[in-house]
Amino acid sequence: MSEEGEGLDDWGAAMAEQAEAEAAEAEEQAQPAELDELIDSASGSGDARKLDTILDIPVTISMEVGRTSISIRNLLQLNQGSVVELDRVAGEPLDVLVNGTLIAHGEVVVINDKFGIRLTDVISQVERIKKLK
Repeated sequence: MSEEGEGLDDWGAAMAEQAEAEAAEAEEQAQPAELDELIDSASGSGDARKLDTILDIPVTISMEVGRTSISIRNLLQLNQGSVVELDRVAGEPLDVLVNGTLIAHGEVVVINDKFGIRLTDVISQVERIKKLK
């Protein structure tokens, strides 16, 4: 019987410990959060400083001529001189993507023996947001 009494004492001690922990949690109250003061967007110097912090972040820009889906069998059969049909018509504008998001359309140009792209249509922010949804 002494073993049962010790088991009950351990149980009672555990219950008392849990009650103390719950009481301590109940006594803790939410502390007010310290928030930065909102700055009017008309102030130019603050905005320029905030913009400077992100100007050096690298992004990936890519120009997409078109896309297609082919089977692995056909992919493995490609060799020099093979032609892959794309989903675009010749002369259709290229897509300009930044980090995978369409931001503009353009056309290919050659300047000093290097390829480039002339932007012909920049997608508005409203249109880009609609495409995200």
